[in-house]
Amino acid sequence: MSIKLARAKKLKSVEQLVFSYTKRLTEVLNYLEPEKIERFIDILISMKEQNGTLYICGNGGSAANAIHLANDFTFGISPAGDAIKVEALPANSSVVTCLGNDIGYENIFSHQLKVKAHRNDVLLILSGSGNSKNIINAINQAQMLGITTVGILGYQGGSAKSLVDLSFHFEIDDMQIAEDTQVIIGHILMKGLKEYLLRAKRTNVADL
Repeated sequence: MSIKLARAKKLKSVEQLVFSYTKRLTEVLNYLEPEKIERFIDILISMKEQNGTLYICGNGGSAANAIHLANDFTFGISPAGDAIKVEALPANSSVVTCLGNDIGYENIFSHQLKVKAHRNDVLLILSGSGNSKNIINAINQAQMLGITTVGILGYQGGSAKSLVDLSFHFEIDDMQIAEDTQVIIGHILMKGLKEYLLRAKRTNVADL
């Protein structure tokens, strides 16, 4: 086989992969319900008004997404500083490894909530399976504290689906696409919150 022919076949294979992946992602996102986004924005605005904090947790790529979204919610919502208080629970490696070593990996998120969280806060869990023990323990701890819980889930939703107060469930057996939905929803929320705060600011100025 010539080098030129081999390259042409490789390119065709990559083109098929790109088409297949983007097609599946688009199909999955068709199940995103705007009403749920609106409800989550309302939850976060109410949280902000009560000086609450958004806690986000996840494992692996979802942990990275938690940190990513904490950045967006800290700055992207309002570069001027009128954003929401947010913390990604996987972000502090010293805390995570301490808790994992001393009391078990299944408690790395729930213990942080036990120490830091209050009734006016919100917990957002990011999970492909919805079955990770540390995720379930975090939800249970949040419920004990009276905290609103929200989940972005893939696959069958797992145990987390029926436990959280609000779920964004995408029934897709693909971890990469499941993780894509986490960031996409996060970015939609960021834009929605930013627009809400800008409108509120314009209204306040007009009332002066």
